[in-house]
Amino acid sequence: MQIHKGVQAAVIGLGMAGLATVRYLVAQGARVRVSDKRDFTQIEPSTVAWLEEHGVSLEYGGHTAAFLTGSEVVIPGPGVPLDLPVLQAVREQGLPILGELALAAGQFQVPVIAVTGSNGKTTVTSLIGHLLRAADKTPFVGGNIGTPLLDYFAHPGSYDCVVLELSSFQLDLAGLFRPDVGLLLNLSPDHLDRHGSFAAYAGAKQKLFAHQVAGDCAILGADDPQAAATPLSEGVARYTFGRGGNCSARIVDGRVELRTGGQGEGEACFDLGPTRLHSSVNQLNGAAAVLAVAQLGCGYEAIGRGLLSFEPPAHRMAEVATIDGVRFINDSKATNIGALEAALGGCESPVVLIAGGRDKGSDYTLLKEVVGRRVKHLILMGEAAGMIQSALETVATVEIVGTMAEAVQRAMAAATSGDLVLLAPGCASFDMFSGYEERGRVFAEQVLQLGQERTAGR
Repeated sequence: MQIHKGVQAAVIGLGMAGLATVRYLVAQGARVRVSDKRDFTQIEPSTVAWLEEHGVSLEYGGHTAAFLTGSEVVIPGPGVPLDLPVLQAVREQGLPILGELALAAGQFQVPVIAVTGSNGKTTVTSLIGHLLRAADKTPFVGGNIGTPLLDYFAHPGSYDCVVLELSSFQLDLAGLFRPDVGLLLNLSPDHLDRHGSFAAYAGAKQKLFAHQVAGDCAILGADDPQAAATPLSEGVARYTFGRGGNCSARIVDGRVELRTGGQGEGEACFDLGPTRLHSSVNQLNGAAAVLAVAQLGCGYEAIGRGLLSFEPPAHRMAEVATIDGVRFINDSKATNIGALEAALGGCESPVVLIAGGRDKGSDYTLLKEVVGRRVKHLILMGEAAGMIQSALETVATVEIVGTMAEAVQRAMAAATSGDLVLLAPGCASFDMFSGYEERGRVFAEQVLQLGQERTAGR
């Protein structure tokens, strides 16, 4: 949507994305007001000073319909619940409610690759950006991955392509946004506390393809039936990745065989064995990313170099240490049950699992099969600990702890040499931590401290 000079725009939420939205609107010449639920003392003084300098009105301590009166468009941040009473009042006034994607729609002057799915988004988005740079391209990489997507428009001439990680929250209000290349990696229940049902959540994800046109490209995870069955508009090229024989990027014995021309011999083959993408989960991530960058004309030699030099993002199946033969793995970014299931599915050693946190409306009984098969001991923490225990105590030995330090100590006590201690919470982190990053850091710190204590005690 093109924002015209002088338009009255209101932004709800002054988080990272919200502030980027304010900057974008100010640059477009809009008259902007912003409402934030935090107390004034919790907002950065530098942010307040910038808002005052640019004539942006600020409401703090909650959202009121009176403050939004007179606005011509309202833009909630991605994390703002869409059932807020103030948004209901906005709807009753007939005002358009748009997301950051809707603002960006039609404004990109370079190819856009957009990645969504329940699991693997950050790894695939990061990998696509890395492979593009290996091919001497200059991508803007942002969205849900950290850098707000509207920051692209501050320096659009600096990039020759855009790579976005998109959440279901962002896609809820995507408007007419369409990517040149869209990726739906997989679908498993997540954020049901916001979306209400798995069908509504999946529908939000599939909005990524709603406005694609002939000549655009959709890349779908073939191993996930619902993702693979995503409806596409006529003329949109459908590519798939997975372990099946007809996939455009097929995984065979740890290699990605690229076959975008359909049946027959592969046109290129990439061995993931020597890379950091050799696990079963990351093989799928690698296949998706290779397919995406091939659509932008990246050479196969450059793709191969990029795969070899890629380092996965932090807190994603990251090995922290080995203590007395026990490996400690940090997968703090496994914030839903699908990610937890994928993490366990890629483990070959017996697992002592540390899980729990803030529930997102998940059905933990869906984990019974994989937990029963892979987990020798289950350690739970956080608000959802009791719910998870009730769901899984018949298939695993369970204990509940109060802190990450206690979780690491109890995991070491339950493990023997050759086992793997895995932090894969399957829940949000906000009951005990500021985010999955802090949760992962605390886990790693406790593991390293345990290692030092063991060494000193010898």
